[in-house]
Amino acid sequence: MKNKDVKNLIIYLALSFGMTWIIFFGAIAGGFRWGASNGFMESFVALGMLMPLIAHLFTRMITKEGLQLTGEDSMMLGIDLKNKKWIIYLFAIFIPYIYQELGNVLLIAIVPESFGGTAENLPVFQDKPYLISLVSISSAVVTSFAALGEEGGWRGYMMPKLIKIMGLNKAIIVGGIIWGLWHAPLTCIGHNFGTDYPGFPYVGILLMCCSCIFVGSILTFVTVKTKSIWPATFMHAVNNASSSILDKMLDEEVILDQLGIFSYWLISLVPMLIVAVVVMVILNRKNQIGK
Repeated sequence: MKNKDVKNLIIYLALSFGMTWIIFFGAIAGGFRWGASNGFMESFVALGMLMPLIAHLFTRMITKEGLQLTGEDSMMLGIDLKNKKWIIYLFAIFIPYIYQELGNVLLIAIVPESFGGTAENLPVFQDKPYLISLVSISSAVVTSFAALGEEGGWRGYMMPKLIKIMGLNKAIIVGGIIWGLWHAPLTCIGHNFGTDYPGFPYVGILLMCCSCIFVGSILTFVTVKTKSIWPATFMHAVNNASSSILDKMLDEEVILDQLGIFSYWLISLVPMLIVAVVVMVILNRKNQIGK
């Protein structure tokens, strides 16, 4: 059974990386660089986020695993809010805001002079800045189509296979590394870390893999607890939306001047790491899946 799972997983990864990287490298060859103002190219790159789900569909057709939406060995597209599973959905939606906000609190505590901005760049929220986060979270959930593309593949197919093959804990690490490497072409053109740092781009790829391990453990947790990819999809979308109020009130240049990009990144991720450790302890304590 494991040999079959390994074979099917290899097929999936070949399709997912192959189709996505064709898009990513096509955009790079067309001159796209991360952060550059090019709406068409950004949309083209966003198309790459749909490829893991499409690879999932193709893999199931090639391997004859079927396209069942719910149940054992399914695509996990069902939504079940019974037995208090709705709590996991709320957790998935709001936990990215919480750990991002707490990460910014840590940055302010370490570099107090970085704080002092306002929400003036969003005048409609000037008197009610808390609406920045509410609107950001709500819009991310509603427009989580691209995140579904990733989660429909990574949590919908890759992680269940990895867990069967090697158990939960190893699967979290290996799955995070795979997911991080999938981002490598974008990391090489400035995604997340820019291009002006020691060890570019290899250090950036390494850090991306670490980040994917941390956040991947939480995404796997909400998927396992609900047997659905929707909580992970919502969480992924909110995480990418950067809904923190304090984001709008921090002077990033001051932080970068004092800490550098790596310290900035590591400090901001401390709360996420704590959440990741907690959810892994919960899963292992209850011995729900794998070893």
